[in-house]
Amino acid sequence: MSTKSLPSLPNCFYRVSIKGLILNEQRNKFLIGRDEAGFWDLPGGGLEWGAAPQEDLTREIEEEMQLAVTKVADRPCYFLTGRQTVNPNVRIANVIYECQIANFDFTPTPECLEIQFVDTKAIIDLEVSDTVRELIKIFDPQNHTQPI
Repeated sequence: MSTKSLPSLPNCFYRVSIKGLILNEQRNKFLIGRDEAGFWDLPGGGLEWGAAPQEDLTREIEEEMQLAVTKVADRPCYFLTGRQTVNPNVRIANVIYECQIANFDFTPTPECLEIQFVDTKAIIDLEVSDTVRELIKIFDPQNHTQPI
């Protein structure tokens, strides 16, 4: 098949991003990290082609935050879509899985300089990602009363 006969692609594409929802002990706040640019976001990143989301998310959290993941939910708890701020032609599909970690012995890395638990009030003065801004609107601690 020649390239001339291939269907044209739309002027945008979706990037699938997997994110971790790590809750505090009371399960009413979730963990975000601050990167070098000063943005606060959920831990995670782009899903690698052919990778299992739970395995890829575990790797991302361990690389970014140096935190050992002990469990990732079998199914996502939230699914958010949006546009990439830098390039509006890139749409993002954020698939969010609840995760548990061994402890909070955090070691800063170039990808994550600082971490904190947040709720609606805590993000007011922070420069957060669109993902965090959208998640905080729908996050309901009542949906997370039991550990995964």
